[in-house]
Amino acid sequence: MHGCNGKMGQTISGMIAEDPQLEMAAGIDPRDDGHNPYPVFSDLSLCDVKADCIIDFSTASGVDRLLDYCVANSVPCVLCTTGLSEEQQKKALEASKTVAILRSANMSLGINLLLGLVKKAAHTLAPAGFDVEVLEKHHNLKLDAPSGTALALADSVNQELGGDYEYVFDRSGRREKRPKKEIGISAVRGGTIVGEHDVIFAGTDEVVTLSHSAYSKAVFGRGAVSAAKFLAGRPAGMYDMSDVIGDILK
Repeated sequence: MHGCNGKMGQTISGMIAEDPQLEMAAGIDPRDDGHNPYPVFSDLSLCDVKADCIIDFSTASGVDRLLDYCVANSVPCVLCTTGLSEEQQKKALEASKTVAILRSANMSLGINLLLGLVKKAAHTLAPAGFDVEVLEKHHNLKLDAPSGTALALADSVNQELGGDYEYVFDRSGRREKRPKKEIGISAVRGGTIVGEHDVIFAGTDEVVTLSHSAYSKAVFGRGAVSAAKFLAGRPAGMYDMSDVIGDILK
């Protein structure tokens, strides 16, 4: 578990402890008070424990070295950290040529279903003149904005519409009529909101909103654990949660 002492790391550690099919081999975290029932290393370079898969819920700053480690040691990785730069996304894709990588902006089953639903809605509503806005809300400790999930939802809509839409993150410096081919993306940070995402299709005299709310981090943890089970032993390649869902539904 890369980032084992973070909130998600501890959530996943608890789930794995209760799963007879899995064992937490080791954790990586720069801070450790010795409370974990498995060995914890302050740095990946110090880890001498072999594992079938790494689950990563850490920070973007540690992803480059994580990918290097996975490639060098042929260890598959469930890459859950968000806020990756374009260069890091390219690096993850390059790493997937050597080792299995599963990357998803959001690990929940509901969000991955929503990604498909917004495509269908965009196909019908955008040609009918509906404007598209994405609104996301998260707790006040989240570092990146907008969320990776909000961007994934916008990408899902844009792909369905031929990639012609511009993303607008801030209208404060603009005094102009809203162009038709834009997707507004807004972020709210406050309190302990686990995660809420709305995709708003606003037309003349009617609004259609597709929403997802997470009430605990457990929904992401369950998805990450399912992804690790799926990924272990897989050949090199870039996978996502749709592959996991397809495997579950077989």
